[in-house]
Amino acid sequence: MAVLLRTLWSNRTARAGVIIVGLFLLAISVGGALMPYSATDMDFLNLLTPPAWTHPFGTDSFGRDVLTRVLLGGRVSLAISVTGVSLAAIIGIPAGLAAAWYGNPIDQLLMRCADLLFAFPSFVLALFLMVVLGFGVTNVILAIALVYVPIFARLARNLALTVREEAYVQAARLMGQSTARILGREILPNIMAPIMVQASISIAFGVIIEAGLSFLGLGVQPPTPSLGVIMADGREYFNQGPWVLTLAGLFISFGLLGLNLLGDGLRDLTDPKLREKTTS
Repeated sequence: MAVLLRTLWSNRTARAGVIIVGLFLLAISVGGALMPYSATDMDFLNLLTPPAWTHPFGTDSFGRDVLTRVLLGGRVSLAISVTGVSLAAIIGIPAGLAAAWYGNPIDQLLMRCADLLFAFPSFVLALFLMVVLGFGVTNVILAIALVYVPIFARLARNLALTVREEAYVQAARLMGQSTARILGREILPNIMAPIMVQASISIAFGVIIEAGLSFLGLGVQPPTPSLGVIMADGREYFNQGPWVLTLAGLFISFGLLGLNLLGDGLRDLTDPKLREKTTS
């Protein structure tokens, strides 16, 4: 871990991403617990209070502290995205490795299924899956996972094809190592860097998908806070309290900026041509 952090710190883009993501994670991890307000308790004496020292992000139409809800909502949204993307990686990476190793007809079958899912925009596919599966947090996770399974499968397959004929892989085959051992110990570790880049970008877009679905009322259900739920509430009374929607949107943008900078930095570090230009 220390080596990874030192490597990331050597890249300006990754360094900015690490700082922003670190601040974002710190805020959603401990920020909500440090706030003196509850995310669900209502205060009808302080409805739609503008941002002030006592309520830095103001209050909503039920008198709830918006900053507390945004911090806890960010935790919910990120947890859903990370869980969905992790599930997609767990399913997609082995599928892609199997397609690259065994070839046809497994390769053709898996890739044609991936092509079918690629035919739909990510959010449209997630929206369709929510209509089929139903509402709720579990189904949001499943929808995000199904959106990203073909992406991880295609990426793992293409990367595995490039290293399958390397000398160290051929040596392992000649030594009689099992297929599972070759895939798990020889091929997978050597293709993890681009997969990590894809994972960081996927988590960022997973947050957007969760927020969009919850904004439409298909994901996390009130009173549980999520970034999409908070923005949906703020839309209803934007003219009276524009700070709710605006500040929640800025908070999402802050976190997504960090994740995308981190992904760009990881991409630069895994590309030998870019590594020399972007390190300091």
